[in-house]
Amino acid sequence: MSENPWVVTTATVVIIALSAFFVAIEFALIAAKPHRLEDAATESRSARAALRSSHELTLLLAGSQLGITMCALALGAITKPAVHHAITPVLDGWGMPYWIADTLAFVLALVIVTFLHLVVGEMAPKSWAIAHPERSATLLAIPMRAFMWLVRPLLRALNQAANRLVRAVGVEPVDQTSSSQSPDDLLQLVQHSANVGALDAAFSAQIAQTINLQDLTVADLLVPGKEITAVPSDGTVADVQRAARESGHLRILVGPRERPTHVVHVRETLLRDPDEPIAPASREVFTLTSQTPLHEALTTMRESRNHLAVVDDGERVTGVITLADVLRRLSPSGQAVEAPATV
Repeated sequence: MSENPWVVTTATVVIIALSAFFVAIEFALIAAKPHRLEDAATESRSARAALRSSHELTLLLAGSQLGITMCALALGAITKPAVHHAITPVLDGWGMPYWIADTLAFVLALVIVTFLHLVVGEMAPKSWAIAHPERSATLLAIPMRAFMWLVRPLLRALNQAANRLVRAVGVEPVDQTSSSQSPDDLLQLVQHSANVGALDAAFSAQIAQTINLQDLTVADLLVPGKEITAVPSDGTVADVQRAARESGHLRILVGPRERPTHVVHVRETLLRDPDEPIAPASREVFTLTSQTPLHEALTTMRESRNHLAVVDDGERVTGVITLADVLRRLSPSGQAVEAPATV
């Protein structure tokens, strides 16, 4: 390597800049939100390049690590010896024994090069990339794609070797990070936002209840000891109207209380003779098990247009829930929620 200090300085600046580049693109694509890159990809070639890189993240990380390692080796081969040779005569001129001056110069050169590489070449670009992930990923994606194209065979070999080691310990490698959040993560975010005043308390409660819906089952809506309103299978229109007046319910079950088989809406009785059998106006009851997830029950009831479901565990009927019961669970105030009128 040339002893010209300008050549060494220029080479050092270039090497540190390259190290910063590899570190920045690595952390940028880890921190970037895929949906933001997708939005920008419709109008930006750089965003499309960043999105492609995020879909082969392990290969990009291999390229970044290869680049960072090459930069570290280059600093050790070029900058450290130059700094060492520059400091040694200065310390020797202070009257130190040569072996002490040489050893101290070596240590100082190592400290200086390590500081430059660690702080300027890694920590600073890492902080910038994390603070502006989508911007930095978009800015650096195209040159990184060019580098990956040049060394892709080597990257694939390194990546395959790493994947074999990972599989050997029982872990399946993935090519991209997950963009989804777990319910616990979302709950923690909602609670934190409410605690710092960034989210209204009532609104945060509603969001939290919606998230918790994933963990609730139909059994959580059942009221122990609540009597089922039903009329006998051979009941009449008058029986249904009487049961509706006494209970305040619009939908009345038909059949034995232990296992009703049909349901009728009171409006179906308005134009019928009071002594007319109710069976022709009824329809088969919709059933769910108590362990059915509440979100699944909500979806099924809405899609099938059933506003009432009998909870049947096979041996016996344990209760009845309505679509309004499920929707009410989402209301932070606990007030009834208006359900669609379609039956």
